[in-house]
Amino acid sequence: MKDSIIIVSGGLDSITLLYEKAATIALAISFDYGQNHAEKELPFAALHCRRLGIKHIIIPLEFMQEYFTSSLLEGSESIPEGHYEEENMKSTVVPFRNGIMLSIAAGIAESHNLNRIYVANHGGDHTIYPDCRPEFIAAMNAATQNGTFNNTKIEAAFTHITKADIVRIGTQLGINYAETWSCYRDGVHHCGKCGTCVERKEAFQEAGLADPTIYED
Repeated sequence: MKDSIIIVSGGLDSITLLYEKAATIALAISFDYGQNHAEKELPFAALHCRRLGIKHIIIPLEFMQEYFTSSLLEGSESIPEGHYEEENMKSTVVPFRNGIMLSIAAGIAESHNLNRIYVANHGGDHTIYPDCRPEFIAAMNAATQNGTFNNTKIEAAFTHITKADIVRIGTQLGINYAETWSCYRDGVHHCGKCGTCVERKEAFQEAGLADPTIYED
């Protein structure tokens, strides 16, 4: 039964969740909030949705680039290098991004009589992203269930697993991860140096699987 919405970026995590939950997804939503890598990741979101026959829409959120502070919104040259555990990577946080996206998704879900929203945050996000933590997802889930007539639920299936676990799941599903984009920069290839590139490399290494990603470094 197609009773759900998914927030899909075109990155490794959300594309894996898209394939895993495809049978239940009625609508996939991507957001263009002025992120440096929008032109790289959003086409992959559209590509995979077309393959799966899932309706896909992109919602523009220009106000975030205008009023929010984040290196993710300031151009590729602003993205720091290093591991997510390093203090400088906190500059990539877009304040309350998931809260905004989930709120919009909840309104769309209720408007279309859909009562479930999938989001693909995972255990590795918890270090620096407050709006990816289990406590936040639980609070938003309570809010959407209490704030909609159809008791819309939020499901974050990957919250307690690692990116390596996600890679293993996606490999079993036959996903070509070369057709996903993680890098916070907008180069021809993944930079290989920013936090999300480092995490992506580590995920394939930990999973014991070949990484099809082309890195500049």
